[in-house]
Amino acid sequence: MRTLPIAITMFVLAATPAWAQSRKIDLRTSEGVKAVQGAWKYHDVKLVEIDSKAPDGSPNKTYSVEPKAGVAKFDDSSWETIAPETLKDRRSTGKVCFCWYRIKITLPEGVEGKKVEFFTTVDDYGEVWVDGQLPRKVGQAGGNIVAGFNVPNHVELKDPKPGKSYEVAIFGINGPISAEPGNYIFLGPTYLEIIDP
Repeated sequence: MRTLPIAITMFVLAATPAWAQSRKIDLRTSEGVKAVQGAWKYHDVKLVEIDSKAPDGSPNKTYSVEPKAGVAKFDDSSWETIAPETLKDRRSTGKVCFCWYRIKITLPEGVEGKKVEFFTTVDDYGEVWVDGQLPRKVGQAGGNIVAGFNVPNHVELKDPKPGKSYEVAIFGINGPISAEPGNYIFLGPTYLEIIDP
């Protein structure tokens, strides 16, 4: 039997991806959403004028978003429930627009001792809140915050255990904002990945 030279063998081993020992739950399918006992909720976002302060402390007007649906225990019960297969469909108002997608994820059996990550790709930019938190630090690119034009966000769900639940809120942003795009907002691949250590 012919054996490969050691250099080629080492290359093959190094090229074997770490995620080869992982399992994905596709959250754009009814079967995947059922596996995490979830339901997708959707709502458009409005820009509202609010009172604020200028850099010198004098009063001025600026803008905020409503609703602020990233907070923990946000009540989305009155929102539209959307079929997971429609996450790929265009939503919101176009031009400069924003929206929220929300889902409660309950982890299934088989996550003990594993790493669990939530992945999504927002067309065009996304921010991902988990249990009311949007962690960020100077110089950060990706994770919970905007990574770039149609660049996936991925967030680790900490301390995974079967039956543990997480509230995930995705803030969708149509972009680039300064160019007033003519498209709309939708979600590309969106899934949980359960990874062996």
